Amino acid sequence: MKNFFGMDIPKLGFGLMRLPKNEDGSIDVPQTSQMVDRFLEAGLKYFDTAYVYNGSEEAIRKALVERHPRESYYLTSKLNAGDWAVKSAEEAKKELDISLERTGAGYFDFYLLHALSANNIPNYDKYGLWDFVKQAKEEGKIRHYGFSFHDSPEVLDKLLADHPDVEVVQLQINWADWNDPNVQSRANYEVCVKHNKPVIVMEPVKGGTLANPPKQIVDLFKSEAPDMSVPSWAIRYVASLDQVMVVLSGMSNVAQMEDNTSYMGNFKPLDEREQAVIAKAQEILASIPQIPCTACHYCTDGCPMSIPIPDIFAAMNRDLVYGLTDDAKRKYRQVTANAGKASDCIHCLQCEDACPQHIHITEWLEKAAASLEE
Repeated sequence: MKNFFGMDIPKLGFGLMRLPKNEDGSIDVPQTSQMVDRFLEAGLKYFDTAYVYNGSEEAIRKALVERHPRESYYLTSKLNAGDWAVKSAEEAKKELDISLERTGAGYFDFYLLHALSANNIPNYDKYGLWDFVKQAKEEGKIRHYGFSFHDSPEVLDKLLADHPDVEVVQLQINWADWNDPNVQSRANYEVCVKHNKPVIVMEPVKGGTLANPPKQIVDLFKSEAPDMSVPSWAIRYVASLDQVMVVLSGMSNVAQMEDNTSYMGNFKPLDEREQAVIAKAQEILASIPQIPCTACHYCTDGCPMSIPIPDIFAAMNRDLVYGLTDDAKRKYRQVTANAGKASDCIHCLQCEDACPQHIHITEWLEKAAASLEE
């Protein structure tokens, strides 16, 4: 395994997008603080937030920055210049100072241009954000810069050729998406290898999907390693890739933290037998159709009909993957009781513009309405 930037970065990072919530929807800071402490006690150091992660930057100030020495951890945040996030260069550039103020961190160890794809790259160009992050590094506001990415290997290759000074790339990689023709995890990873860019992995458990895969896959994993959790296979799989600097796990409670640190505090790469088990799991999953939603909720912020799209897709997948039609309908009724229904969609397409998975959301909403509404 490689050493990157001469920094001691353990393989597991704490992704701060899915922090525990109180009943009123606010972030549970005491539980987050407990998770932060357990993470650091396990010898882990890397924390990842973003300007658009609602409440995350403020919560990590209270749970981490105000409670632990600055040199004891690495902190990353991100600047989002998508049409749904900002409307001008001034708005986009303000995000860095706002994020520094929210976190109180003084500087970011890594700072990323957020969720780049062919649709929004022109914004990052016209707003001058490539030069902006270089200047921020010169000013000491950030130490390293890069971008997170959701698109094809061809787009990524051109981006890295156009911006060879980029220091790091964040990619969605997991065993389910490794050979997926839409996500193209493997091909994108290989582009980063070609350009010798360290990779930060996001969505290693695919928004929690790989923590609870179809029964055939659970049975496969348990037959091979009864004492290992199902998510451990997903996280260790991507952490075993040589060009990967750190793997982000979006942990939401203390139990998830305890599980992750149990096998990543002293990380061991997958051996040849374990790699063969993953290959078998990939074959099983590829035979089952499902919606590739990671529940990032970028699609919901601007929805004029207040449709809880990720929740509806989670219900739909209960039917598609597990064949639990009645359970899927019950879940659908719950998530739409005080919100928009799938049939309320007006096809404005703002959700599809914001979706990093490039899901044909409106088509799936039509199918959900037909299958789950009564």
